[in-house]
Amino acid sequence: MTFRILLAASTMLFPAAAFAQEATALPPVAVDSDNPTETIGTAPLAGTELGQDKLRQSSTSDTADLLSQIPGVSANTGGGFSSMPAIHGLNEQRLKITVDGHPIDAACPNDMNSPLSYTVPQTLGSVHVVTGVAPVSMGGDNIGGVIAVSSPAPVFASGESLLASGEASAFYRSNGDGFGGSLRLTLATRTLSATYTGSYTQAQQYEGGGNRGLVRSTEYAKTDHALDLALQTGAGLFRLKGGYHFSPYEGFANQAMDMVSNKSWFVNAGYEGEFDWGSLRLTADYRDTDHEMNFLEDKLPGDMPMLTEVHTFSASAKVELPVSARDTLHFGGEYHHQWLNDYWPAVPGSMMMGPNTYINLNAAHRDRIGGYGEWEAHWSERLSSVIGVRLDRVSMNTGTVQPYSMMNAFDVATAATFNAADRQRTDHNWSASALVSYALGEGATIEVGYAHKARSPNLYERYSWGQGGMASRMIGWYGDGNGYVGNLNLKSERADTLSAALDLKGANGGWSLRIAPYYTHVSDYIDAVFVKPITNMMAMPTPFVQLQFANQEAEFYGLDVSGQLVLARGEGQDATSLTGSLAWLHGQNLADHGPLYHQMPLDLKLALQHRAGPIEAGVELEWVAEKTRVDATRNEPRSDAYALVNLRLGYDLGPVRLSMEVENLFDKAYDLPLGGVSLGDYKATGVLRAVPGKGRSVNFGISTAF
Repeated sequence: MTFRILLAASTMLFPAAAFAQEATALPPVAVDSDNPTETIGTAPLAGTELGQDKLRQSSTSDTADLLSQIPGVSANTGGGFSSMPAIHGLNEQRLKITVDGHPIDAACPNDMNSPLSYTVPQTLGSVHVVTGVAPVSMGGDNIGGVIAVSSPAPVFASGESLLASGEASAFYRSNGDGFGGSLRLTLATRTLSATYTGSYTQAQQYEGGGNRGLVRSTEYAKTDHALDLALQTGAGLFRLKGGYHFSPYEGFANQAMDMVSNKSWFVNAGYEGEFDWGSLRLTADYRDTDHEMNFLEDKLPGDMPMLTEVHTFSASAKVELPVSARDTLHFGGEYHHQWLNDYWPAVPGSMMMGPNTYINLNAAHRDRIGGYGEWEAHWSERLSSVIGVRLDRVSMNTGTVQPYSMMNAFDVATAATFNAADRQRTDHNWSASALVSYALGEGATIEVGYAHKARSPNLYERYSWGQGGMASRMIGWYGDGNGYVGNLNLKSERADTLSAALDLKGANGGWSLRIAPYYTHVSDYIDAVFVKPITNMMAMPTPFVQLQFANQEAEFYGLDVSGQLVLARGEGQDATSLTGSLAWLHGQNLADHGPLYHQMPLDLKLALQHRAGPIEAGVELEWVAEKTRVDATRNEPRSDAYALVNLRLGYDLGPVRLSMEVENLFDKAYDLPLGGVSLGDYKATGVLRAVPGKGRSVNFGISTAF
């Protein structure tokens, strides 16, 4: 353990030249974390921002898991850094997620490399989350909320001297023996800025709370590197960023497979200009990903390589036109191209998996082109509105496929039927949004929003053709062990959402309260219907079933509440405060009248925080209700109610900050409500159980800026 701490700390404790040159940072377009109802972009929307103080805590390397502290946001269990966020019960596939304004496509039939897996919380500038109605200018092809991840804004020198600055951090986590660090270095003049960001993290398998023991297939490792160039001229701001991500392994407790390699590189370009007539923003990006799945040690013996290759390109243009003191018009257009190959090489000596390569998706592509227009109006100092409409055209296709062997008559017949079908599909989706914000009085604001949004199926939902038990179990991002079959006849999902938010604030920031109800109805919701039980090689029954994606009907409604109360104030930033939040959600399949899958039960969080000079301390309590509303179609496991207590302590030494945290202080045994089933344990023990939550972990962190 001592060696690991020293190794992690060595990534940031090194001599560096520091210039006494003041830095000038461009202001990011983001919501002030102290005022979550400020506008972002064009809309008076209610959103929440996590700033660097929240993102850089040492307890996790999983950005999606960190977002679950926001009411209405939950995390479906994936790998150690690859949880899949959900907002108001709508999973990641239905959300709009961008990193520095650029989309990232999943490149795996199990969604192991989800968009946020390419981010590192400790190196981010902010994450803005919109849980309610979002304006159409924030993206199309989604029916849920918005997650916008941003790196720190570029920094320029304020004088003629060269500016050199940096940040470094390191951490150690006892449960899973996790360690890592990050480094950020900047060199800048008045007009040119260059920033390098690098990070590394790894962990072994973690121990469950209480007597749950080792949770298998939870190890991981990854490294990320990026170089961000920015040029500030009289014509505007030009940015060019490139980076590389590599994960040599990541276990997935609730999947039949593990990730044994994920390599991805990208180039992003952007321009922002302000003119007398308005503003212009242009972006373009390209990403190349090579992904491989197989078995890590917990799921051995066995060999089944599965390879996915993905190339994506996107471009967008956004224009803002103030036409009067009251009115502003917003226009924009987007193009997004995804190309994907998914194939499973033959396994030498295997009669089932050979002699041919199994072709799951053959040069599949998904192209989306869209445009929008919005009208923003400030009717008075109290009343404002934004109304918009957008159109998106989504076209997709895939080539012919083949099974492992011509000896499997069922697979041969299924592939022949698929190849003979017309696989080209085109969807024309329209969306609209309207938000109105009104200040009721001093410290009281109400906001109401309505949106109609549409999302086309993804490539796997439409084109996964295999109907054999083994092949279908390789498809799915649900963590339930079941098999999934695609459906060429799927329609686009269409959602109508009504949300509201009431924000109340006391004098001098002494207290605040936010109450936000919502309702969403989804037509042609893509769920799954039963096909057949899955048997093993001896034709004996297993705990799993085969399902097929199908359009159904669903509704979601719930309530998010959050608040803060300052108990005592000291000098400057010193204070003692109490914060709390509550999230309640009800998701229902209106076709089979059963609960929808992976719906978070009632979640209550309380925290007492104290700051006095260089010392910060806090105690947190999270209580999660029993999960009894489960999806019977997927054999979703129930979970008992539980309560967790966490302690946090930080000490600021000026240029260096030290932190210590104890998560799950009492080592409570519990199951993750959105964890699915623990297939890593099932392969090793033959006992199927829900994925246990982490036991007690003592975490240490150190960071510095220079």
